[in-house]
Amino acid sequence: MPIKNRLAEMHEEITGWRRHLHTIPELQFDLTKTSAYVEERLREIGITAITTGIAQTGIVAVIEGRTNTSGRVIGLRADMDALPIEEQTGLPYASTHPGKMHACGHDGHTAMLLGAAKYLAETRNFDGKVVLIFQPAEEGGGGGRVMCEEGMMERWGIQEVYGMHNMPEQAAGEFHIRPGAMMASADQFDIVITGKGGHAAAPHQAIDTNLVAAHCLIALQSIASRNVDPLEQVVVSVCTFRSDNESHNVIPQTVLLRGTVRALDAKVRDLAEERLKAIVTATVQAYGATAQINYQRGYPITVNAEANTDFAAEVAEVVTGKVERNTPPIMAGEDFSFMLEERPGAYIFLGNGEGAMVHHPKYNFNDEIIPVGCSWFAEVVERKMPAA
Repeated sequence: MPIKNRLAEMHEEITGWRRHLHTIPELQFDLTKTSAYVEERLREIGITAITTGIAQTGIVAVIEGRTNTSGRVIGLRADMDALPIEEQTGLPYASTHPGKMHACGHDGHTAMLLGAAKYLAETRNFDGKVVLIFQPAEEGGGGGRVMCEEGMMERWGIQEVYGMHNMPEQAAGEFHIRPGAMMASADQFDIVITGKGGHAAAPHQAIDTNLVAAHCLIALQSIASRNVDPLEQVVVSVCTFRSDNESHNVIPQTVLLRGTVRALDAKVRDLAEERLKAIVTATVQAYGATAQINYQRGYPITVNAEANTDFAAEVAEVVTGKVERNTPPIMAGEDFSFMLEERPGAYIFLGNGEGAMVHHPKYNFNDEIIPVGCSWFAEVVERKMPAA
């Protein structure tokens, strides 16, 4: 069946949950109000196997089917955190927390998983266990990594794991997925270039760090254009260029370059890091300056297992019949990748329709897609673990 009738009936209730979550956005691991609200809804639904405090404010809850002869355990994940953005939507349920906003739709993801949880707890029309994962700190904190490091997969015996993200500019209710690399790795770097400060009128007596940093910035673009196979994808973006003074007539002593590196292949990721360090080191030496390079590996590549991708797409076809099975990968990062490194599974996009892109102060989650997302979560469970 497509959209489950019971979830269509609950649409207004789940929308209310989503909009309340939207009013109380919190950041990274500091999700006390959000986590408490999720726990309250889970208990109201009748779920009692609830563990809080995973990765500080994360929640893991378990629903058992009518039977458990299969021994199967499926994990479903939703992220809960918001972004440090001042909301500009003017909505009646806009953020009440200044400088914080659900600008990525995690309120919608959480509400959809809660809706699926209510349906599954009522029907229990499956054979096995479903593990509900409500994760903190997807936006830069690596909450998925922390949950895995705290033994979540082993503790609850999770065998497969599935996640979903809304996607503006894709048709509302339409699913997009691909096998293999779905989203990029997300590494970051800080480069502090030190030269010799001096008077702007006597540049020959200084080592101009602005000049050195500018040459580094330009040279780093050769990684994509001249080091990586043109058929591969890599992004090297310098996003901060800041000196240690703001004067009109002083050559600064130091300049900071800060940015990110994205890749869809592990070898390309390694090459980009190697070349960044080599290019910066050689360039600053050529000008008589020095560089301190701090390169940090962030989120891994989000890799969908082929069999699980086929299954997730089949479920999506059952729910809406609108599925793009080979959607292009994107260079954004996602820490669900840590869970996919530990267990096979798949990550799928659900179209949010027209409107502002995620991470924009005027973004808003489309409540019309709630029954679609809830039905997909529920159908994953019922189809993967059919009732005995």
